[in-house]
Amino acid sequence: MKVFIRNIEVLSEEQVVIECVSVTPEIEEIRAFAQAKGQGLSGVADSGEMERIPLDSVYYFEAVDEKCFACTEKKVYEIRQRLYEIEKAYEDCYFVRCSKSVVLNLMKLGSISPALGGRYTAHMKNGEKLIISRKYAPAVIGRVMNQKG
Repeated sequence: MKVFIRNIEVLSEEQVVIECVSVTPEIEEIRAFAQAKGQGLSGVADSGEMERIPLDSVYYFEAVDEKCFACTEKKVYEIRQRLYEIEKAYEDCYFVRCSKSVVLNLMKLGSISPALGGRYTAHMKNGEKLIISRKYAPAVIGRVMNQKG
């Protein structure tokens, strides 16, 4: 695969162009990475300060007691969006709903193992384990299989 970088003069004209014979899972992964790399959101850290959170550093989003949190490898941020808004806004960046209260980043998923009652356990790359409920398991597993090829 050839990679080219061309300098431009205007920031607003930055773009990534992928030319391929067919859209493979690898191409989809590159697209999702590029989309997530340029995006970010704002959140309030434990210190109470507002910080910019790069989207590609988020392992998962979780809703708890009417609040939504973005969980990274080392920090948790409270964010202003609702979980359904997060799910819709970032579905093209490999974020997928895995339970009523969690949207996980498939790019940060290490593996999936079966659990009891038709549920699964998502083993994240940072060592955390998340439950994939029966309702969302087919969609999550389908996205993982499409991603892996």
